[in-house]
Amino acid sequence: MRRLVEWLVWLVWLVALAGAADPFLKMFAAQQVAADPCYDQHRARRCVPDFVNAAFGLAVQASSGAEGAPRHLTDLNNPSNVTCWRSAGQDGDNLTLTLSLGKRFEVTYVSLQVCPGSPPPDSLAILKSADFGRSWRAYQLYARDCPAPAPAPAPGGELEAGCAEPRAPRIAFSTLEGRGGDVDQSPALQEWVTATDVRVVFPPRAETAVADLAVGGRCKCHGHAARCAASRDGQLACECRHNTAGRDCERCKPFHFDRPWGRATARDANECRACNCNLHARRCRFNTELYKLSGRVSGGVCLRCRHFTAGRHCHYCKEGYYRDPSRPLSHRRACKACDCHPIGASGKTCNQTTGQCPCKDGVTGVTCNRCAKGYQQSRSHIAPCIKVPRYSSQLTAAEEAAGAAPAEGDDCGKCRAATKRLTLNKYCRRDYAIMAKIMDRESVEDWVKFSVSVQAVFKRARVSHLRRGNMYVWVHMKNLACKCPKIKTNKSYLILGKEVDGDRPGLMVDQRSVVIEWKDEWHRRLRRFQQRSRECN
Repeated sequence: MRRLVEWLVWLVWLVALAGAADPFLKMFAAQQVAADPCYDQHRARRCVPDFVNAAFGLAVQASSGAEGAPRHLTDLNNPSNVTCWRSAGQDGDNLTLTLSLGKRFEVTYVSLQVCPGSPPPDSLAILKSADFGRSWRAYQLYARDCPAPAPAPAPGGELEAGCAEPRAPRIAFSTLEGRGGDVDQSPALQEWVTATDVRVVFPPRAETAVADLAVGGRCKCHGHAARCAASRDGQLACECRHNTAGRDCERCKPFHFDRPWGRATARDANECRACNCNLHARRCRFNTELYKLSGRVSGGVCLRCRHFTAGRHCHYCKEGYYRDPSRPLSHRRACKACDCHPIGASGKTCNQTTGQCPCKDGVTGVTCNRCAKGYQQSRSHIAPCIKVPRYSSQLTAAEEAAGAAPAEGDDCGKCRAATKRLTLNKYCRRDYAIMAKIMDRESVEDWVKFSVSVQAVFKRARVSHLRRGNMYVWVHMKNLACKCPKIKTNKSYLILGKEVDGDRPGLMVDQRSVVIEWKDEWHRRLRRFQQRSRECN
């Protein structure tokens, strides 16, 4: 029981402690969520790495004639335990200390700490390299008999090393002191402060004791990173933001070339922008002229547009395709094939909006796949549809004898056998009665030849070659134009007519013939007509 009471007391104390600590924990958590230095909410802004001693902990290479350990020149400078590097006076070459920063830095100062009790050197030179030691440039000269200072260069002009008298205990050189101008606006100043290596040169026979070498500056990231860190290959590199890339954030990352790369400034972060390719391209390039023409808004040009798109932004369909209005422009199937008919169309390119193909004369349809009204199919690939000839209302004696009617329109009369009613009288007055399916059609001079499949024969003349199977049915163009009879392919018809001998194989169908679209119930009626055929006499 005692243990139970102790346990309850302990539980109550923990709950009270948690309640009291809750405000503190919330405050601590809020402090941990640091603001992004490279963005103000969603708006990009200039950001720079911390100002550091870029020389700290790095190895220093000393030329011959050196005493002590150069590695201690960049460690933590402890005034109570000073470590010194001494140059032994000798004839011959200069004595040098070379420090490789491992990356481009924007250097603000270079500092040499002279060992306590040692006089400063009579002369020395501080050099810098911006290309990892391939070339060197004088940063600052020190001598006891410096010439008169040269006037300051004009903004953007070439910068030259100055000269000053060395003073103990610290020889400090500021890269921007007396230089004037704004680093963000001056390419010359940007180049001046940039260094990958720093070298201190002592003249021959100089005896100098140096305790500390420091290089103050920031990792050079052009305002596009707030931190530098070792990359996978062990090299120091910027952690680039603003869609930039490179060890120094010196370029835009792939597919972000809609505006030119630029150094971030206090006014403009110059964030690299992605190209607008409507999700149809993975690569793009920057075009200066297009950027200027757009009022310096957009200069990206998409490369290798996919999904049958084309254009600078992959914003329209390539030749042979048109825009599908039912899908958004970014859809991978936003462009549909034109499918223009290879014979009926005069080209493969269709209207980008409607998909209408360019049709030849007399051809119609979105894909130019059929003849227009008043035209009929021909056997020519050049002119696949020809105009239906019009006939005069004055019929020849032969046509009158055959009972032909005028052509369509004002020249067409009423079809004599146009009724769809089937009677015994019609059956008796014709030589044959068949059920046939229209398979195909072909124009031959002034006639249309239909290929048909005779599927049933209900009546034939005493002397007749009419049988079930394939045969031809001939219709004059003027009758077909008047829809007397009206015949379509791939449909079955009941055909009643006269068997006339001629030079064309098959049956001749004219306006006196009966051509009615077939109905299944007519089988029974025609069988009855066959049984009553004796009434025809």
